[in-house]
Amino acid sequence: MTTTRPGGAFTAERPVSARPAARRPRSSQARRQHLLDLIIVAAPALLAAGLCLYDITTRSLWLDESATVAIASQHGAAFGTALAHDGGNMLGYYVLLHVLIGLFGSGAFLIRMPSALAAAATVAIVGILALRLFDRRAAVAAGVLAAVSLSLVYWGQDARGYAPMIALISASFLALVSLLDGRPGWRAWIAYVALTAASIYAGLEAVLVVPAQLVVLLWYRDRARAVLTAVVAAALCCVPLAILAANRGSSQLFWVPPPSLRSAKQILQALASSGLQPTFYTVTSTALLVLTLVVLGVGAGLIVRLIRNGPPRAAAGPALMLSWLAVPGAAALLESTAGQSVFQARYLLVSLPAVALLLGWTIADRHLPRLVAASVFVALITLRALQVIPAYGVSPENWRGATSYVMTHVQGGDCAAFYPLDNRMPFEYYLLSPGRAPTPVLPTLPWGQVRPFVEDYAPLSSLQLAQLPSSCRRVWLVASHEGRVGGPPVSRANLTRFRQLVAALRHQYPNSNTTNFGYPGAVEVTLFRGATSHGRT
Repeated sequence: MTTTRPGGAFTAERPVSARPAARRPRSSQARRQHLLDLIIVAAPALLAAGLCLYDITTRSLWLDESATVAIASQHGAAFGTALAHDGGNMLGYYVLLHVLIGLFGSGAFLIRMPSALAAAATVAIVGILALRLFDRRAAVAAGVLAAVSLSLVYWGQDARGYAPMIALISASFLALVSLLDGRPGWRAWIAYVALTAASIYAGLEAVLVVPAQLVVLLWYRDRARAVLTAVVAAALCCVPLAILAANRGSSQLFWVPPPSLRSAKQILQALASSGLQPTFYTVTSTALLVLTLVVLGVGAGLIVRLIRNGPPRAAAGPALMLSWLAVPGAAALLESTAGQSVFQARYLLVSLPAVALLLGWTIADRHLPRLVAASVFVALITLRALQVIPAYGVSPENWRGATSYVMTHVQGGDCAAFYPLDNRMPFEYYLLSPGRAPTPVLPTLPWGQVRPFVEDYAPLSSLQLAQLPSSCRRVWLVASHEGRVGGPPVSRANLTRFRQLVAALRHQYPNSNTTNFGYPGAVEVTLFRGATSHGRT
């Protein structure tokens, strides 16, 4: 076990005379201490794994998950083109899924498994960090709080790169702590470079934590050279990503609105695990958010007191965690004010482990009465569980249901159009009988050919609309993410284009009816029928 100084300084107190003892076999007491530390780390991690694996295939894939499958299923030059079109975001994650899908297929369990394992790894690393920086009480509290987290469990059941990115960021912080300790310097340096670069390859927003890590140099100026050279090396490793992102530009973020009180609230809810847009809220969401903010506020006050009154490095560990929580949000807000908005809950998940660590440290503070600490811990865990349990199996975008509905009511001569074209990807994922499916007209790509359509809002041309009645008896229009009233300019333009498409189809097919799937009506399936068509759903 690593012993830490009171207040959470990194450098272990290890008397020179005690160092040779490390070569002797461990005493029974040392073995018990080591086993206890192992349990403290492993038990919450196993809990997180269980929470993520339970019902992992029940929730329907959503649009972005289907994009993961479509991109990772490409081969050769097509795979490279798909990665470049996405601006290099999640490139490392796509490569991992590409290998897994090539070996084992694209079943929901397989494509979501890496995220579940990453969530469990995050909880384990949180426990190790708390042991290194604080003590066992803080490690227990932080580990369990990290495991029982709606945000971590949700993204741990999702085939996107967010959970792996969070795990790699956590590991990067652990490597940073070792690098600051200076034992052994070169291994910690390499680990930090590799893990930091890997986290950015899992999600570009991971770069937001780097400024947060540099704050600790206020206490460790003697390690500035080692840390700064490691940051530069990690940046050099990410040059290919920077080139891809620059070539793609910010157009892929057209849907992110400017910073607002609403987006700030959603970010706080995600970090506090008290709710996730658009579906996952309960009657206790507000209570959990308020309690979390109160405890974090108390923790921030304790850190300020340590900085003012404690030993020089006493506040380094807690301050690093507070920086991890606050700096990425501030950086995202600054970037969103100066340029393209990135002030979005999922992009600030980079700070999620810091919340558990600060909560655990505050609850374990020796100045806090044990009864009060226990009561707060039980309240937080209970409220977090009340958020996690109702979320199982809930599909904000029910593409499984939408596809089943169309296939149940399809008739000969039917055609299918998707707006945007992206919607074809989740529909085709759940399409079990392509031979019976309506003929695709938007896009016209035959069924069975998987191609990533990312943010493609192409409508039917005037010529296609004019020829449609001669080849399509009925038309199924499947729409989702079509644009938003009051959204960014590009989003509003996409919505206008969608309304024009609907109006044109209604001109050709006077009768129509719409069915919604997911919440709140995230997937909209409209069947357009001509005046002489008798097929009804």
